[in-house]
Amino acid sequence: MSTHTHPTTAAAAPASSWRRWSLLVPALVVASAGLLAAHFAFEGDTFQDCRYLGPSTRMYVTAWAGPVCGLAALLLLLALRRGAHRRGQRPGAVWQGRVAMAAVCLVPVLLLVQLAALYWVYEPDPSGGHDCSGLTLVHDRAAADH
Repeated sequence: MSTHTHPTTAAAAPASSWRRWSLLVPALVVASAGLLAAHFAFEGDTFQDCRYLGPSTRMYVTAWAGPVCGLAALLLLLALRRGAHRRGQRPGAVWQGRVAMAAVCLVPVLLLVQLAALYWVYEPDPSGGHDCSGLTLVHDRAAADH
């Protein structure tokens, strides 16, 4: 029986530049979530003095920028991991790589909500053109009763 050990090539941890770039991934995911929250905060822009104005410019910007940030985070992580594997490095060996992977796990959920928000931005007037979500019908009925 031989106790001869074969030399193993341990995969090296990624370089410090890779670590810095990988921290951009969770930053993009946080930006994507922040843009989603901002989009819903701007929903009050659609009505003013009981008049439907339609989505504001900042609603369009946040509706488009959110998914772009989420997809950018996903693509950046894939490119970083591919480059690290090509150089024989293990991205999961450093905490930056693990944080980036954990952050990207939120992207599919964010994208689903953001795509729904993007759809709602282009949706027609929800009140059917009667302003204030149909309050005109209530006023018409009240006038008919008198």
